[in-house]
Amino acid sequence: MSMGMVFNLLGGIGLFLFGIKLMGEALQDLAGDRMRRLIAALTSTPVKGVIVGTVVTMLIQSSSATTVMAASFVHAGLMTLKQAIGVIMGAAIGTTITAQIIAFKIKAFGLPIIGLGMIFAVFGRTKRQKYVGNCIVGFGLLFVGMQTMEQAMYFLRDRQDIFLAFSHHPFLGILAGTGLTMLVQSSSATVGLTMAMASQGLLPLEAAIPILFGDNIGTTITAVLASLGLNRSAKQAAVAHVFFKILGVVLFMAIFPSFYKLVVITSSDIARQLANAHTIFNVLNTMMFLPFTGPFERFVRWIVPDRGEVFDMGPRYLDKNLIKASPAAAVEAVRKELVRIGLLAKDMMDYVKAAFVNNDSKMIPQVYQTERCINELTREITSFATELMQESLSPLQSSSLSLYVNGVGDLERVGDHAENLIELFEYKVDNHLVFSDLAMEEFNLMIDKAREAVDLAVSALEEGDMEKVNAVLALEDEIDSLERELRMRHIERLNTGVCQPGAGVVFIDILSNLERIGDHANNIALISKDIIKFREEKKK
Repeated sequence: MSMGMVFNLLGGIGLFLFGIKLMGEALQDLAGDRMRRLIAALTSTPVKGVIVGTVVTMLIQSSSATTVMAASFVHAGLMTLKQAIGVIMGAAIGTTITAQIIAFKIKAFGLPIIGLGMIFAVFGRTKRQKYVGNCIVGFGLLFVGMQTMEQAMYFLRDRQDIFLAFSHHPFLGILAGTGLTMLVQSSSATVGLTMAMASQGLLPLEAAIPILFGDNIGTTITAVLASLGLNRSAKQAAVAHVFFKILGVVLFMAIFPSFYKLVVITSSDIARQLANAHTIFNVLNTMMFLPFTGPFERFVRWIVPDRGEVFDMGPRYLDKNLIKASPAAAVEAVRKELVRIGLLAKDMMDYVKAAFVNNDSKMIPQVYQTERCINELTREITSFATELMQESLSPLQSSSLSLYVNGVGDLERVGDHAENLIELFEYKVDNHLVFSDLAMEEFNLMIDKAREAVDLAVSALEEGDMEKVNAVLALEDEIDSLERELRMRHIERLNTGVCQPGAGVVFIDILSNLERIGDHANNIALISKDIIKFREEKKK
């Protein structure tokens, strides 16, 4: 095999992979953020999860991306393991559409398709037109890549002895498919390569199908790698993906003769037979597992036991049935959810302090995860409150609801400032910056004051306590004064060379963020003050 053949083969695989990537990204751009919301919101049952997983994977052309998304949602608490299993099953079905597409005999039209797509991508006047163009270009690249791979392997037609081992030893085919897919991290690419080899007469159907099974196992590596940086719940989702594929392959190898006969009668073309084998395997595998989702979930939890670290991401108190049934209770639910955001914001400040004081990088993902939760709750509260405002509310309820919505923005900003602080910690660590002992004392003093202000503001909101409101208002002035004083002290230390210039810039930014947290705590206290005043006026 010459180097030119190797380069052509690698180039064909590259074009094929890039075509999938370009088409998937374009489709995601067309769909926007609705894709993620769709997965998180419409997976209440395993069957719905299968449907959503199938549709989303067909759109983004990557079962790995869908599975990683599902694992991320489990990690974030947006989805249970049982829901994720349904999405994973659906993703396995959705990814087979790529094989069905490339089985069509339109490889010769690959370049014209790319030319058509480029017209939209280059001359399109709107983003949507450019996305459509990119999608068409990616579609054309699939076929150009397939054609290039086939041409690169043409010389092997006279060396079919190389592939006889796959016919006599199906297990080798499974290993080959698994290993290659793990290497390129795309089952669509390796399925396409298998179809190209079969189309050239290099692989008989009985040898190609085990390789196809291996491709299905190998694709699980992406979710496994992604789960390494996530919590135990996400690892459970990745393990579910692995066992779903492995157990499916074991079952179908046990009935291989019958499965082979079923595939043969679906088409006379080997490329289409392989595409059908890919689809039939994943559809039947899903149908077999779906009724046993509950036991399968328990099996996965037995393999990877829980450690009580599931993060409750979604709202706890917002029940849309309350909007019609009891608007007063719905307003109260908004207040409770707002208090919950405040408690999460306090947690973020505790994580930030632990990171700086203990030089603990483990706090970084805790802050980012909590920030995602706050952002999700902010969206949920805003949506819930917008719908609630359409109902007939009393003046007190209407005023309170409006104030609560304003408060959501302030608490969300507290989370943003905490996120800024953890980013400053990351910068400090990455650049090996060191704070002096005096600077650390001042940091502790300032963050304790800001944290106390948030704590009192959230307590005042929860309890309707005017004393705590007044305490926050007084504390906010104290924080402003302290920030000015500490800033001047630090500038003096910089001028005398006591502190590093880089560390000095970070410290000043820390003070600014903590001072802003005090301002937002003050705004929350003012909201509580107004609500308390409205209630007292109503009693008169």
